[in-house]
Amino acid sequence: MNKLIIASAGSGKTTFIVDDAITQAKQGVRVLITTFTVACEQEIRDKVVNKLGFVPDEISIITWFSFLLNHGVKPFQGRLFEYDARGMILVNGKSGFRFKNKKGQPIYWGEKDFDKFYFSRDKKVYSDKLAQLVLRCNEVSDGRVFDRISRCFNSIYVDEVQDLAGYDLEILDALFKSNADVTVVGDPRQATYSTVNARKNKKYAKANIVNFFEDSKLEIDTDEVSLTTNHRCHSSICQFSNRLYPDLPQAKPGQGEPTGHDGIFALDEKELNQYLADYNPMQLRDNVKKSVNDDYPVLNFGKSKGLTYERTVIYPSGPMLKWLKNPEENLTQVARSKFYVALTRAKYSVAIVLKASDIAKIDGLEKY
Repeated sequence: MNKLIIASAGSGKTTFIVDDAITQAKQGVRVLITTFTVACEQEIRDKVVNKLGFVPDEISIITWFSFLLNHGVKPFQGRLFEYDARGMILVNGKSGFRFKNKKGQPIYWGEKDFDKFYFSRDKKVYSDKLAQLVLRCNEVSDGRVFDRISRCFNSIYVDEVQDLAGYDLEILDALFKSNADVTVVGDPRQATYSTVNARKNKKYAKANIVNFFEDSKLEIDTDEVSLTTNHRCHSSICQFSNRLYPDLPQAKPGQGEPTGHDGIFALDEKELNQYLADYNPMQLRDNVKKSVNDDYPVLNFGKSKGLTYERTVIYPSGPMLKWLKNPEENLTQVARSKFYVALTRAKYSVAIVLKASDIAKIDGLEKY
């Protein structure tokens, strides 16, 4: 049976995956857990080791790109090309650059130039073409790629599914049609990264990925209830962050431990240094261009994903500040996701750094 579980921040989705996988492994089920980032892979591995003392042979934990390369390309690569794929090269934009035309526009290799389209000179697969290459390998092997995967793994968990995009969604479609039981788990509100930036399935990018799973042909059950309690954040933090995604299932607060300084606050920038000295929060910013107090720890919004702190200070970007003043203001999907991630890192308190003139223009924040 295939299942989509829509989780909220702090709901314990990684713990759920690990507990479920361990239960199945003890019954002799061969389990694969795959996730987008190396950090998330390590977190899952650490949780398994903390519970069992080791990772059992029945459980394989690998990143999404490693899964595609080692189980999607390599087993049947000989049917499509005559050399060995030597790994993957991570690209942020579009790969396969050829030249610039007279107008200065970039021209790229097409798929008919197979080697240059899919591979770098040292025969590493471009990350943005990896899923597409898996589908080609499956095509020339008459479906053996996904048949083999379902024989290697009875049960497959895909964590952080909101990070998948482009042809990766076609991979999910093929997995759903295989003999393996596939469970995908994610929070569309936290789509700060993407495996690729491609035209394929672009309408399902970021938070819109939930629409992909609404296709009745996928035969997948959707669970929007089990992982909606935010066990991390104070109730006011949870309620405020819900405002960013009013159309998605609202997270329910599940953390009620009082500390004497709890909630979400508007912090006058003139009081920032004293606040940092009093509470030692983690500083969160959009990027390194934003100046912070270097005497205290700092992370960019995206890098803080999946992490928990007792207290945080947020330096909102320009678009985020506009949204704070007017929630009808349009935020890009990336900015909205980053702000949601930043807001939901703290257990007890969030302080948003603002100019004094802006504080009075914002509803829903208690002035510190």
